[in-house]
Amino acid sequence: MSVARGPYRPPRRRRGSLTPLIAAVTVLAVGIAVFVVAYLRARPPTPTAAQDTASAAPPVPAPASDAPAADSGQFTLSAVGDVIMGAAPNGLPPDNGHGFFADVADKLHSDLQMANLEQPLTDDTGVSKCPADRLGKTCFSFRSPPAYAGILKEAGFALVNLANNHAYDFGPAGHQNTRRALDAAGVRYTGPPGLITVVTVKGIRVAVLGFAPYPWANDLVNIPKGQELVRQARSQADIVIIQVHMGGEGADRTHVKPGTEMFLGENRGDPIAFSHAMVDAGADLVIGHSPHVIRAMEFYQGRLIAYSIGNFAGYHALGYTGVVGTTEILRVTLRRDGSYVAGTIVPTHMIAPGAPRLDPQRQAIALTASLCRSDFPATGAHIGADGSVTPPS
Repeated sequence: MSVARGPYRPPRRRRGSLTPLIAAVTVLAVGIAVFVVAYLRARPPTPTAAQDTASAAPPVPAPASDAPAADSGQFTLSAVGDVIMGAAPNGLPPDNGHGFFADVADKLHSDLQMANLEQPLTDDTGVSKCPADRLGKTCFSFRSPPAYAGILKEAGFALVNLANNHAYDFGPAGHQNTRRALDAAGVRYTGPPGLITVVTVKGIRVAVLGFAPYPWANDLVNIPKGQELVRQARSQADIVIIQVHMGGEGADRTHVKPGTEMFLGENRGDPIAFSHAMVDAGADLVIGHSPHVIRAMEFYQGRLIAYSIGNFAGYHALGYTGVVGTTEILRVTLRRDGSYVAGTIVPTHMIAPGAPRLDPQRQAIALTASLCRSDFPATGAHIGADGSVTPPS
């Protein structure tokens, strides 16, 4: 039996019923794509074998530079006494001075290397402190070419003291030429009146002040004024170091005695009173020179006072035999708060005609030890046979 059917009509679509679904799927797909791209961009690239090896290897130390080193909480300085690199025009070392300090360079190098520059670096200015009839007899003047500032830099000296009796050997122009030459070479200096020279060493701010009994320097004799300058320096730095030209001169001036010292009519200060007063005001280390001989070292309020570290180099300018030729490099380690860590005397001497060399006989150690015992029996530094400098027990 057949069943009658009406004409075939396709089912009617419900318009718009799939549109939301398609839109949702599209948004989801786009979101996934964005996420994947962002993830791939943010993820670090897979290292190659070479990169893996490089990252596992220990880092290669960067070459030394003038950039501040990491703060370790302490630093080591090295200091030498009078430096005269020659007597122009006819008494200069060979090779324009290059290598002048080569034989002692390894022992000089430290975080902060200093010297007492006992001569101007200048051409002849036509002005000399010495009258012709006294020159070389009772009056002495020395100079080296301005280019010799580069010799100091070459040897590692970072700072020099200009507070001494030879800084004005060739007048104000000679002194100004010296400062310009040092500036050009990148060697800092201290000594002119009111100048507080601050250097940063391993993250530690170190102020260095220079004193002498002359108008071109901070006044050694005016102790209250000196103390005020130390207090100013203390407000600017973690550590304060004094470089000072004090005391009489000569082979017979090795001993430190209480009271004012005179030399050729000049008031060369009271070394003990001055040094103690500077420490009382906040100085952490006092380094003396002027006598051309080594003197005793003393600990006062826990701070080291080296009353004179003697000569160091006097090419065609200074005597180089006996006690005036017995010299030293003083190395001192200080903490950020100025407290003393350690010290060492490196014995040196001068050979003709006044060049610095290491001393195989190590004379400076025995000499300093003897002077410490005799001049400061209670407070003198103990000098070990190895040159170590320690507070008295």
